Amino acid sequence: MKEKGMTEKRKNGQIPEAINHILDTVKEIFAQEPQVYETFKNCYTNTLDTAVHHMKDNTVYIVTGDIPAMWLRDSAASLRPYLIPAKEDKEIADILVGAAQRQAAYICIDPYANAFNAEPNGNCWEKDETEMNDWLWERKYEVDSLCYPIQFAYLIWKNTGRTDQFTRSFAEAAWKILTVFRTEQYHEEKSGYRFTRRNTYYTDTLSRDGKGPLAKQGIGMTWSGFRPSDDACTYGYLIPSNMFAVVVLGYLEEIARDVLKIPDMAREAAVLKEEIYEGIEKYGITRKEGFGEVYAYEADGFGEFNLMDDANVPSLLSMDYLGYRGRSREVAENTRRMILSETNPFYYKGEKAAGIGSPHTPAGYIWHIALCMRGLTAQTAEKKRQMIMLAVSTDGGKNLMHEGFCADDDTKYTREWFTWANAMFSELVMDYCGYKIEKETHVSCGMTE
Repeated sequence: MKEKGMTEKRKNGQIPEAINHILDTVKEIFAQEPQVYETFKNCYTNTLDTAVHHMKDNTVYIVTGDIPAMWLRDSAASLRPYLIPAKEDKEIADILVGAAQRQAAYICIDPYANAFNAEPNGNCWEKDETEMNDWLWERKYEVDSLCYPIQFAYLIWKNTGRTDQFTRSFAEAAWKILTVFRTEQYHEEKSGYRFTRRNTYYTDTLSRDGKGPLAKQGIGMTWSGFRPSDDACTYGYLIPSNMFAVVVLGYLEEIARDVLKIPDMAREAAVLKEEIYEGIEKYGITRKEGFGEVYAYEADGFGEFNLMDDANVPSLLSMDYLGYRGRSREVAENTRRMILSETNPFYYKGEKAAGIGSPHTPAGYIWHIALCMRGLTAQTAEKKRQMIMLAVSTDGGKNLMHEGFCADDDTKYTREWFTWANAMFSELVMDYCGYKIEKETHVSCGMTE
């Protein structure tokens, strides 16, 4: 890896002018709450300071924080707040495009992998029983890992006008994504994907000799082995990830039609989008006493549902943020009420905060990502501000966000350095201050708090 450009400037203490404008605005708006500004400044500059690595092939490698690997999901989410200054700053835009190009190259190597090495050095999380190669840090198949790179490339286009992320490798990666999503509609019959991790927790490996949870075939939705937490799915159809797939397939349809000029890809994306959407609306909804009809977190197509939500995005809480709109606004609102209550087994209340955590972290630990997502999907500025202040007051005195923190004592937390959480807080503060990321809004579900 080599360092140059923006990273070198940051090492010399230079903050890009486009970012300085944002910092000045936040400082002015939160003049009476200086800790908000200090935390925002730390979080917002942290990724540029620590996670961005320029590669010899002019792509950009993004570490996820305290783990020296590049996750497709985390790298896209961590860079998302820089879409705003990238409108004015070419060097920031170059970082985004370089990361998108590297994501596409990784998908071409293996669309079933979730995390990759900077080079083919054989480093990995564990010696898992799956089709590994020296580029792969981990090969947990997650639908969202293929959604994020499409979303990221699309948002770069819409926010900066850049299209050089749509390379030949991007087109190849897009075809691979379509093929995988199509194959995994029939996981039981057509998929060769297997994953086994020995001597570990059951959430870190797949059942049935690595084949994973049994799901009904051909119902529209596409199967996922793991959640965006990297935990194994209980049931094979992860509803929030399928919702995300619907949205990004719409993006891919537009990219293929208007940029890549590949009509067959546009048609395939459109057809697959409709099939997955129909599957969600038919098989992803159930009834919960006290709430009415709600979206499940997971389903198997046979009638079994997992009613919960997880802090990691995509989540049910993030439907509006992602841009998914189902047929019934009432179902979406019922779902939000359910998951923001103790009916959700991972909703915790304590002396410091109340919010959504994850089975990925200890019981009673709330995630900053979920607090920020609640703010980003709130319909009022007052609620957004409330979530900002709650996040700042639960940072454990570090002026940075963490993964999970104890609801009773925020000095007890997981992960000292987590770029995704820092990015979510940054985006929430910017959203409150009027900095909006350009995206398609006509598919927003429009839920209220």
